[in-house]
Amino acid sequence: MKRFWLLFITLLLVAGMAAACNSGAGPTTNTTEEEPAAEEPAAEEEPAAEEPTEAPMEEPTEEAAEEPAEETASEGSGDAVEIRWFVGLGTGGNEEQREAQDAVVAEFNETHDDIELVIEYYQNDVAYDTLQTQIAAGNAPDIIGPVGVRGMNGFRDQILDLAPYIEESGYDTSDYPPELVEFWNQDGKQVGLPFAVFPSFIYYNRDLFDEAGLPYPPQEFGADYEGEPWDMDALRELAMQLTVDAEGNDATSEDFDAENIEQYGFVPQWGDDPRAEATFFGPGLPVDEDGTASIPEHWRAAWEWFYNGMWEDHFIPTGVALASDQFPGGNAFSSGNVAMAFTHLWYTCCVDPEVVTNWDIAVVPTYEGETTAKLHADTFVILESTEHPDEAFEVLTWLLNDAELDLLAVYGGLPAHLSKQEEFFAGLDETFAPNEVNWQVAIDSLEYPDNPNHEADLPNFLRADDAIKAFGTLYHNEPDVDLEAEIDALEETLQGIFDEAGSDSGG
Repeated sequence: MKRFWLLFITLLLVAGMAAACNSGAGPTTNTTEEEPAAEEPAAEEEPAAEEPTEAPMEEPTEEAAEEPAEETASEGSGDAVEIRWFVGLGTGGNEEQREAQDAVVAEFNETHDDIELVIEYYQNDVAYDTLQTQIAAGNAPDIIGPVGVRGMNGFRDQILDLAPYIEESGYDTSDYPPELVEFWNQDGKQVGLPFAVFPSFIYYNRDLFDEAGLPYPPQEFGADYEGEPWDMDALRELAMQLTVDAEGNDATSEDFDAENIEQYGFVPQWGDDPRAEATFFGPGLPVDEDGTASIPEHWRAAWEWFYNGMWEDHFIPTGVALASDQFPGGNAFSSGNVAMAFTHLWYTCCVDPEVVTNWDIAVVPTYEGETTAKLHADTFVILESTEHPDEAFEVLTWLLNDAELDLLAVYGGLPAHLSKQEEFFAGLDETFAPNEVNWQVAIDSLEYPDNPNHEADLPNFLRADDAIKAFGTLYHNEPDVDLEAEIDALEETLQGIFDEAGSDSGG
């Protein structure tokens, strides 16, 4: 584990340079990248936890900022100080998660006379613009979360430094790995405290492997598969053997009918972000230190691997396939029609135990001998504009401690508190019983995070992010694409976007 925490420190430096993950996690999920939701998102969209949709900002108006939230669980009242909790930049905005969060708010209010906690829910596709509008109009919430590194992009300079409050209150950080506390020391301040981490790995359907008579994928890093290295070539070959047409032919057969596929071998679950997919082959950034757009060579190789997997080898469902009735809500692995899915721990939110009854997890393969298991991490932050920082900090620490396991049960994140991790996994075991999962894979995957993170900040972030995702939409949905030419075009587009950022800042 020492290696993991050392890598976390270096990941912090990247976050300081730019920013990082909005998982969160996940879905409405992180993360994270970011962060996860029990509601199945539309095809090719990662549920909230991990990665909210961030449209370009419109000019804020006073009227828009004062519009009520989509839904508020409780209204502040009486003489108590009202603290507003904003949910939606990461996981937490879906209906299936709200009951647990509403219960947390009710418990807090029942046990505190001097503070009234009010929760506000927004869906990912509007949360970012809503928050920016509220901030601009002087109507900002007090607490935001769960939120990952990516979710902070755009308002990092407005986050309260928690360091003085941690010191004054004597908040106990001894149950956290110290490097994880340091991870949230970003932009020269302690923006958050450890809350949830979402390692990534491969979910696999044991029944589909058994039907094909194939051994399960490795559960230990460094292990071989069938006497050969567990790498991207081995994953491709295995996935093709697990891709089956209506006549029972697999994708390695000359008789395979690519127009009538009933079962796929592999999917990047809710993989709508090309940077997340590219990081399967290794971490990187599409920009050099001097602001020059530059797509890493291993990212080009990764996109080619995914593109060929969809349109030539046919072991990955295309965007068109994911939008079909074969995958309700785009939830490919949970349909029972996909043998392996690469995603994060937050996806436990969305595996239907009545459909996929016999599943486990495996380690990610290597690329050119290197292992990368991309990481989402979530926290809660307080805005500097809050009129009640002491009360907001009291709420924040209560969420991190008293409500931690209740919230993570619906967020799907591993507790940052070391003493609570065993109980967390016990809860997952109860949820999926009698199915048994080797959760050690998730713990071991924390030693191989992506550095820099796949959700790190970029110059002119929103426009750059839109351009990269538009490229992803193209190669997931269009056959016969000249992929190399499109990657070159993306690089050129990004350069123009990065140049605009330098011009706007006077650089």
